[in-house]
Amino acid sequence: MSDSENKPTLGRKPLGLKKSVEAGEVKQTFSHGRTNKVVVEVKRRKLIGKPGAPEPVAPPPPPPPAPAPVVQAPKPASRPAPASETPQERVARMQREAEEARLATLAEQTEREQEERARALEDERRRAEENRKAEAETVAAPAPESEPEVAAQSAEEADVAEPAEAGETRTAAPAPRRFTPVAAPKRPEPAAPAAKKPAHPRDKQGDQRRHAGKLTVSRALNEDEGARARSLAALKRAREKERRAHFAGQSQPREKQSRDVIVPEAITVQELANRMAEKGADLVKALFKMGMMVTVNQTIDQDTAELLVEEFGHTIQRVSESDVDIDTAVDVDAPESLKPRPPVVTIMGHVDHGKTSLLDALRGTDVVRGEAGGITQHIGAYQIKTKKGDLITFLDTPGHEAFTEMRQRGANVTDIVILVVAGDDGLMPQTIEAINHTKAAGVPMIVAITKADRPEYNPQKIRERLLEHEIIVEAMSGEVQDVEVSAKTKAGLDELIEKILLQAELMDLKANPDRPAEATVIEAKLDKGKGPLATVLINRGTLKVGDILVVGTHSGRVRAMLDDKGRQVKAAPPSLPVEVLGIGGVPMAGDTLTVVESEVRAREVAAYRQEKATAKRTAIAPASLDTMFSALSAKQSVIEYPVVVKSDVQGSTEAIVNALNKLSNDEIKVKVLQSGVGAITESDVSLAAATGAPIIGFHVRPNAKAREMIERQKVRMKYFDVIYHLTDDVAKEMAGIWGPERIETVVGRAEVKEVFPAGKRDKAAGLLVLEGFIKKGINARLTRDDVIISKTTIASLRRFKDDVPEVRAGLECGVVLADTNDIKPGDHLEVFEVEERERTL
Repeated sequence: MSDSENKPTLGRKPLGLKKSVEAGEVKQTFSHGRTNKVVVEVKRRKLIGKPGAPEPVAPPPPPPPAPAPVVQAPKPASRPAPASETPQERVARMQREAEEARLATLAEQTEREQEERARALEDERRRAEENRKAEAETVAAPAPESEPEVAAQSAEEADVAEPAEAGETRTAAPAPRRFTPVAAPKRPEPAAPAAKKPAHPRDKQGDQRRHAGKLTVSRALNEDEGARARSLAALKRAREKERRAHFAGQSQPREKQSRDVIVPEAITVQELANRMAEKGADLVKALFKMGMMVTVNQTIDQDTAELLVEEFGHTIQRVSESDVDIDTAVDVDAPESLKPRPPVVTIMGHVDHGKTSLLDALRGTDVVRGEAGGITQHIGAYQIKTKKGDLITFLDTPGHEAFTEMRQRGANVTDIVILVVAGDDGLMPQTIEAINHTKAAGVPMIVAITKADRPEYNPQKIRERLLEHEIIVEAMSGEVQDVEVSAKTKAGLDELIEKILLQAELMDLKANPDRPAEATVIEAKLDKGKGPLATVLINRGTLKVGDILVVGTHSGRVRAMLDDKGRQVKAAPPSLPVEVLGIGGVPMAGDTLTVVESEVRAREVAAYRQEKATAKRTAIAPASLDTMFSALSAKQSVIEYPVVVKSDVQGSTEAIVNALNKLSNDEIKVKVLQSGVGAITESDVSLAAATGAPIIGFHVRPNAKAREMIERQKVRMKYFDVIYHLTDDVAKEMAGIWGPERIETVVGRAEVKEVFPAGKRDKAAGLLVLEGFIKKGINARLTRDDVIISKTTIASLRRFKDDVPEVRAGLECGVVLADTNDIKPGDHLEVFEVEERERTL
């Protein structure tokens, strides 16, 4: 309390209680030299009596009670404190008394726990004896047939309840079987309980577990006890197994099953073992016997795998990687499934002979008006319906010389070829090329002699010129039909259609529409909004929306189909050209489109084809000294003209690349860094900027980001709509890079007769002109024994001390050569003029 609380009050005593706690301090000294002060409080017993009565005196402590089980040990009687006891002595005395009381309580608790443990062991021993007697009675009288599970359960409980000493190993024996009675083994008698052991906390926990029914005291005390008794399910399985063995007798080994094992060109030993249902170690052992030191993870070839398969008694089925691909040649339709289909007619001929105009007249459209330069640069596919209701599919091919591949594709996928020849022009190079393509494809031909409305029209001349190429028309007793037509006046169109239908009827064109579709890619392009588009011609089957397809190295699903008029169609029968949306990339023109059963199969085929295409593209020819030196010399001497080509359709890209490669020669060649379909992108601009190559855009333009990069990096762009404008421009630029052609013309020869000094350092040569003439400032070569000493020019020309511009043959003169003084009598001087001409490719 504070000092204010101890001050005396006036008139009354302060309310409160007497102090029952005395405080003091004890100084502790430790062995390591440190000291500590501890505050000690001593409590006194407080006796509360009746009001007004004197304070009672504390009675003497009662005598210690007799030894009996009590819940709490009695506190030892406190000794009377000496009158002269200091606070430190009083604290020490109280500590000694507390320690004595703690030791007495601990001794009593230990004795009580030992007595409880002895009683528990005695109870356990009594229960074990009762269980043993019950087990002996069970062996003497087996359990009835209907209660085998009860007997097994009682046996299991007896095993669990049996005690064991600490450190003793015991195994749980199952209940005796009814059908094989066996005498119960005699169990060792439990040893007498050992002497009193010190108390352990686990003893109390074990007693609680025993009363809870989870563990017994013997199992809790025995630390080595870990074996579990057999369950009822295990007993049932054992009885069932013995019953089967009893009825079936000795079990016979199963016969080895022979399997058909599919083995690719290369397979690991473990994979082969899995397919054979054999152990991998057995296969490794067999290979070791063959002299091959292999592991289960090592790859073996197909022949070695065949030896293993036959040795283990299986049958091998050889497959190769190419089996993944789709082979349409072996898939032949049954004759009864074939149905008539429309004919496919390809129009071929020279450029500007009226092919597209003829097709427009047949279709009633005007395609030629929208073509750049008035020439066809894409292959078009259309289907028309005649007045009688017959369907005919037309393919319009380009006539320019660069589109050879397009014409070849058109001839390969067609049934009938219409050879268009202008009656006022005659047979041209592309007309002859179309004749050769038609002969190579082995398809019939109909000659259409167009432009019958022209005044200079001469069809007889065309028929005679065709005889040069072994084409004999019907008018000249041949088999090839010919028609005189005019797209402008539409004369002869009906006759042309009749002859097409007649030829188709003779060919008896049929296909199976009730099967997965197969088609040929006529043209492909990359549309900005629709993505990759492919114009395909259905060969057989019916292509439907939702079909899963593989085309070239790409796979996909048919999202939509458009016909030649832009209308959506749900199904495309044979001979119908459609535009397909949903392919994963832009395929190559001429690829085959095949419908497969699942996307997994489509991706597998596409991945295999992509891998083969990559291997073919990156294949390196075998190197030799000749090829190495030739390549080295080519790098040093050949000038390269790099370009990046982008076009609107795949066929145009192919034609442009081939046309540019034809411009190359031994001294300068075109190097196409990248070619593709679609708009010019940022990657194209980056490639062109890094290599300094121009970008050639054919019917395409750059997108917004690419335009920004073109302006920022100053990349050259070349836009074209007509292919011959493109080739002419590139040829001129290549010629400019190549440089002008230098042509040397020798105009005179002279012999050095004498050498004179001319000035301090120069020398003058006295010459006799043998041939031609010598001019001042002309180029000259000084030779000695037919070896060129120097190449120079004539700096000064004199005759009799006079400067003259020219000296003719048979006259003498003196000359001073520029940049050379190595002149001797007997040398020869050859003078020549240099003419530079512009190169052309």
